[in-house]
Amino acid sequence: MRILSQKSTDLLTVTARNSLLSQFQVKEVFSFFPSLKYRIVPLETFGDKNKYISLMDTVAPDFFTRELDEMLINNDADVAVHSAKDIPYPMPVELELFALFEAWDKTDSLVSRNKLTLAQLPVKARIGTSSVVRKAELLGCRPDLEVVAIRGTIEERIAQVDNGTVDALVVATCALKRLGLEHRIADTLPFKTHPLQGNLAIVGRKDREDVKALFSAKDVRKNYGKVVLVGFGPGDPDLLTLKGDKALAKADVIFHDDLLDKQFLARYPAEKIYVGKRKDMHRYCQDEINELVYQAAVSGKNVVRLKGGDPMIFAHGREEIDYLQSRFVEVEVVSGISAGIALAAYTHIPLTHRGMASSVAFVTGHSAEETQTPDADTLVYYMGGANISAIAKKLIAAGRKEDTPAALIYNVSLPNQKIYYSSLKELQYSIVNYPTPILLITGSVVSFENRVSCKQKVLLTGTSWKEYEDCGDITHTPLIRIHKIENNERLYAALRTIDTFDRVIFTSRYAVRYFFEVWHELELDLKAFSTVEIASVGKTTSAELGKHQIYPDMESETESAEGLINYFKETGIRNERILLPRSNIGLKSFSEELTRLGNYVEDIPVYTNTVNDEVEKINPALFQKIVFTSPSCVDAFMQIYGEIPAGVQLIAKGETTERRLKSESNETIY
Repeated sequence: MRILSQKSTDLLTVTARNSLLSQFQVKEVFSFFPSLKYRIVPLETFGDKNKYISLMDTVAPDFFTRELDEMLINNDADVAVHSAKDIPYPMPVELELFALFEAWDKTDSLVSRNKLTLAQLPVKARIGTSSVVRKAELLGCRPDLEVVAIRGTIEERIAQVDNGTVDALVVATCALKRLGLEHRIADTLPFKTHPLQGNLAIVGRKDREDVKALFSAKDVRKNYGKVVLVGFGPGDPDLLTLKGDKALAKADVIFHDDLLDKQFLARYPAEKIYVGKRKDMHRYCQDEINELVYQAAVSGKNVVRLKGGDPMIFAHGREEIDYLQSRFVEVEVVSGISAGIALAAYTHIPLTHRGMASSVAFVTGHSAEETQTPDADTLVYYMGGANISAIAKKLIAAGRKEDTPAALIYNVSLPNQKIYYSSLKELQYSIVNYPTPILLITGSVVSFENRVSCKQKVLLTGTSWKEYEDCGDITHTPLIRIHKIENNERLYAALRTIDTFDRVIFTSRYAVRYFFEVWHELELDLKAFSTVEIASVGKTTSAELGKHQIYPDMESETESAEGLINYFKETGIRNERILLPRSNIGLKSFSEELTRLGNYVEDIPVYTNTVNDEVEKINPALFQKIVFTSPSCVDAFMQIYGEIPAGVQLIAKGETTERRLKSESNETIY
């Protein structure tokens, strides 16, 4: 093997295509390195020789580079200079990109007789191009034109315009400028061009680090950011790997799916961009996501593409790698725990078991028609929530026994994980609208856990589930969203003059939480509370007060304001100045009743209570109990589901919630 000295007087052997444009491109590249000496070995490549082959047909990736690559591999040349978009992907294993040079024009131009613009070309005008993409762009603008395939050097193509073979021609603007032919430009076209159009590149052998170092100063990739595809896991943030956490902490921008914990992501300072894709609800298509990630990287940002599960399992991971690497962006993949793996730990259903199951297959159930039925002992179907019945029928038709046990697992690893046990026989006739995302696992291994739970299934509609965890098998779908009211001048004024109030009444834990959050933001002293009586509605509110070392002077016996009203009536309390922090939709009747009893009430909303319009709808008929923790939960349930289901035990927290629930349902309320 030849070893090249790195002195400036060394002579580099440079190979390139034998067109005039290619020779000019070599000169342009070496103009950046005036101390380097070189000689050009021009080659006519397979693509140059066979001009009868249309580029609108599928051609080999190395159509224009094969002979140049062979020169490098055989050590007959030190480097090859290419138009970057001609470099094959993947490159030959012996070669690598030494440097990518900045493009100074990425547009397409129109060359035409008499310099007619695209809009001015007559109907049926023949316009030449070598690109399927450009053809589509042209016909999108001018469907009345005849687009024809054209081959040859730039000069040969322009000659076909001049001799009347075609009326116009689409050419890369940079090619015309490099050849000194910009005077032939009739129109700059508004087309999206190849991302590497206009970029020149130097390629060499991987073992020629000495040569690579000569060109590194002008490599634009040193200004690129890096992309890391990170698997978040099935949903529980604790399952994120340490390596994934480090990547997120270093990121400038995070592109994330919708199955991820947004509250958890808030800990990272990076910009967050949601690019989630759910069935029939795609915010961006995959190509758009790829392009967003690419543009962020080439702008110099360190990018994390955060995906649920593992990036390489039903997650378009390889597509994104190819998209970025073919554009010379560095990509790293950080594995995550796929939901199909996690379900084994979270359900105790083994994927394999000695003497019972020695093979497992992960299958996509996204399309009922294309769903496969592999010959494996255990099958795990992803994305099959809408096709459960069809999948079961296919499995039975493929020879699986009808009594094969199956389990459906919703939200694997999350607090509201649900497991529905069944069999293929039952599932083939099922009309249940199961919640998504859901996994289907079937095989004899399911029998280890396939037993009916003695706990009743409970749907909890409020924001907290802890106090109800003993009610049964809880599914927590918060129907309301709680947010602090920012820039709350009325609250600021009240807190700064807290010693002018006789009493503060807290009606909910959120009133406590945001009251004291603002209190600490204002850096006020808790000693100011020493002269103020504190009243609390229920034990939950009192427990929240305890977190701030505040203990109420009185607490209503029930989880409703009625208990406090009765206390005021019985004790004859009047002429007090009362501060009542509440929600934006809190009942006015409480403050009105206190006022009627002879008190002055400063009624201040401190948080908003709105319908959670992003909640995953779940069929209420799947539950034996539904818990409503506030009137707003009832309102939200009615807005989302339309009616209270019959035959379900209804549990209401507090008399106010009970009254609101009774206005919508004749069922017994507990």
